[in-house]
Amino acid sequence: MAIALTCFQIWQGLTAELSAPIFLPIHLSWVLVLIFMVKPSFAPSAPKPLYQFGRLLDLLFAVIAVWAGFDLSRFDYDDLSFLLEGLQKVDLYTGTALILLLLEATRRTVGWVMSGIAILFLVYAMWGNHLPDEFASKGFDLQEIIRFHIFSTNGVFGAPLAISAGVVFVFVLFGALLQVTGAGQFFIDCAFALAGRYRGGPAKASVLASAALGSITGSAIANTVTTGALTIPMMKKLGYKPEQAAGIEAPPSTGGQIMPPVMGAGAFVMAQFTGLPYSEILLVSIAPAILYFFCTLMYVHLMACKLGLKGMDNVEKVGKVVKEGWHYLVPLVFITVLLLMSYSPVLVGLAGCLAIVVATFSRRKTWIPLRALLSGLRDGALMILPISAACATAGIVVGVVGQTGIGLQFTQALLALSGGYLLGAFALIALAAVVLGMGLPVTAAYIVLSVMAVPALNQFGLPVLTAHLIVFWLSQTSNVTPPIALAAFAGAGIAGASPMKSAVEAFKLAFGFFIIPLMMAYSGLLWRADETGWEFLLAILATIGLIVAFACGVEGRLVNRLKPWTRVLLLAIAVVMLVHYPLLRIAGLILLVLVILWDWKRGTPDPA
Repeated sequence: MAIALTCFQIWQGLTAELSAPIFLPIHLSWVLVLIFMVKPSFAPSAPKPLYQFGRLLDLLFAVIAVWAGFDLSRFDYDDLSFLLEGLQKVDLYTGTALILLLLEATRRTVGWVMSGIAILFLVYAMWGNHLPDEFASKGFDLQEIIRFHIFSTNGVFGAPLAISAGVVFVFVLFGALLQVTGAGQFFIDCAFALAGRYRGGPAKASVLASAALGSITGSAIANTVTTGALTIPMMKKLGYKPEQAAGIEAPPSTGGQIMPPVMGAGAFVMAQFTGLPYSEILLVSIAPAILYFFCTLMYVHLMACKLGLKGMDNVEKVGKVVKEGWHYLVPLVFITVLLLMSYSPVLVGLAGCLAIVVATFSRRKTWIPLRALLSGLRDGALMILPISAACATAGIVVGVVGQTGIGLQFTQALLALSGGYLLGAFALIALAAVVLGMGLPVTAAYIVLSVMAVPALNQFGLPVLTAHLIVFWLSQTSNVTPPIALAAFAGAGIAGASPMKSAVEAFKLAFGFFIIPLMMAYSGLLWRADETGWEFLLAILATIGLIVAFACGVEGRLVNRLKPWTRVLLLAIAVVMLVHYPLLRIAGLILLVLVILWDWKRGTPDPA
């Protein structure tokens, strides 16, 4: 069934034969059926009668999902009588059943928090008229709820699911094919060849490998498990504590989702929300993404220096690794060029899938059996299940915001609580992102937060793309922020470490997720048409200065161990970098260079 779904998606991507009102219900019902098949009501370890009853229940849910998809795909939207007279009973039952099945499927794949948030919004839409005037909305009956969220493009079948079923699916399939063809291992080998011999080699290799793989997999947890299975044991062997090894792996694995050319599902949703071409989002995201990984590498290096760690022995040469697997780079270059040329993302993703298969079979020693290729087709469909479920459920939240107007009320409340200061609003949005992310996948957290918070950021004069990128970056933070840091917890499982201590270590290394969005808000870090090259360069230099000053001030080390007054000075320089005044930033950068030279001169520098 999973392979059949993949084949159906490829056919639709190539031909666009089915219109959205037909394609999306078929896609969603197919996804629901697969979820009920692979995520049973009761675990196999449950008592046999209970497990068998659960499987019968799952089969019933699957049949209802098929019926709902069939009924919706043949619904006549040209007949406007359903708007004037209301839905027929069978359509009302179909829509109600589909929402209930979607909420249950989301609970099984994503967790109860996502389903709970959607239910809370639906309750607000139906009974919001009973709330105080500050929060009240018109109460909508079941007929209006189903008609708006099922029989229109404003709810379940809105932009989030459309992007998931189209663009995101083909890039998830691309990532699955990279894994089964051996390309993923090639990127890990390249990272070790580049960074393994330097101080704290496995940790630095982890950062580089996660930057490459995370951009493709689109999942922080999957990336942590994939690269961490190799890098975490090596880090422990080199001398890192288990909590440190797990904490080091999580931030770069999370950062893969903000790294071009493929920035996870959220970036494609952003393109839909902003109305901007994906190529523009890709271009402006390159500099911030590189700065984030520079920030992580900086912390990793300082940690290695404090622990007195050395590099790895017997590291393969870069030339040898590239010579053996250079053909795996061709598909990545290929899709990057096509995306920059503004070709359709769906066709680019499909071209990338074909390119990775051609590249694999272009050299005899990298051939794979047919069963591995089929495994990639199956994995692509299974990996999309939680994404599509989350996006469809997030569509309910987006729909309620539009139907009730609660977004305007949230914007006004955020402006009031921030006291009219951008920094206050930024802090509140960051807190909301962490709280939402505790129970939501990154894409769902971004969708929910963007419809509520972006209008507030626009009120402070930030451009639409800047506001969306700030929210997108902050939505990643929950993977590395205690008390629930899922990527760090995944790393802790591999390292045999305390999950909470690992989360604390990950939070330290991932402070770029907070600092770089601040620089997006307070400087010209995102390239704009009305910005000069000098302003853009100064913004990048100021961000680098902020990262270096803050990291060294917190860790208490530059070339040598720093005295307290030097650490205070560095932290003061970091604050100066946030002030959007060119002369002050230049003075801060000069002072930072002088501090680095002074520290270099007073002792022997550590080897890289």
